Amino acid sequence: MPMSIAGRPDEAQAIATIHAALEAGMELIDTANVYCLDDKDLGHNERLIAKALRQWKGNRARVLVATKGGCRRPEGGWGRDGRPASLKAACEQSLKALAVERIDLYQLHAADPEVPFEETVGALAQLQGAGKIRWVGLSNVSVELIRRARKIVPILTVQNRFNPFFREAQTDGVLDFCAREGIGFLAYSPLGGGRLNKKLPAHPAAQAVAKRRGITPHQAVIAWCLAKSPAVIPIPGASRPENARASAQAAAVALTGADVAEIDSAQFSKD
Repeated sequence: MPMSIAGRPDEAQAIATIHAALEAGMELIDTANVYCLDDKDLGHNERLIAKALRQWKGNRARVLVATKGGCRRPEGGWGRDGRPASLKAACEQSLKALAVERIDLYQLHAADPEVPFEETVGALAQLQGAGKIRWVGLSNVSVELIRRARKIVPILTVQNRFNPFFREAQTDGVLDFCAREGIGFLAYSPLGGGRLNKKLPAHPAAQAVAKRRGITPHQAVIAWCLAKSPAVIPIPGASRPENARASAQAAAVALTGADVAEIDSAQFSKD
């Protein structure tokens, strides 16, 4: 997302960042049609990823690209549109932007309170039945919504926010439900997102764990996310190659129970 919203880097830097992530061993790229400036710029991030993959010299077959539909960017703001016709149209546009015949993982970005949830999910089932998407995922959902969706179509992944500042995925039961049911949990904003990301290097608990393991505080927090559940797949954003490489290295970090407990018990202020 940082590559396509306000303040985004130039295209060369963005493509270099994607290549750095892939060369560091990452195999999942998460995007959305609304990672852009506004409704006139829809699909910017998808087109960028498609171009980066065309230029990459590695094995394209090992890379899974996940995108999302069901939101919009009116005049640069954020809105939702879960109408079946709109979701199907968005999927067609994503297929074109990604330059693929079938999307690996297509996720509902968020439930639309103005549209019956089952109607929206029904459109995802139809898209899968038509061969437009391989797997279905959900984002920003509760356990109740996951259960309701699974009555209509198999759900491969759930993408909710999870980091030391925002732990609702633990407290509301979504993380445990995903682990129990064999659903992948894509943890978005694993470093806090935006300004909170910048607070991590100075946080005492993150600093202490990082010092003991010989890593950075950011890597310590990604490792903490991974340690919380076997279902967790952190999806940190990046706009510079060095950040992508550093995030990838965190996957090899094994925290001890004491490390995890130290971050668990610490207060991470949102102020």
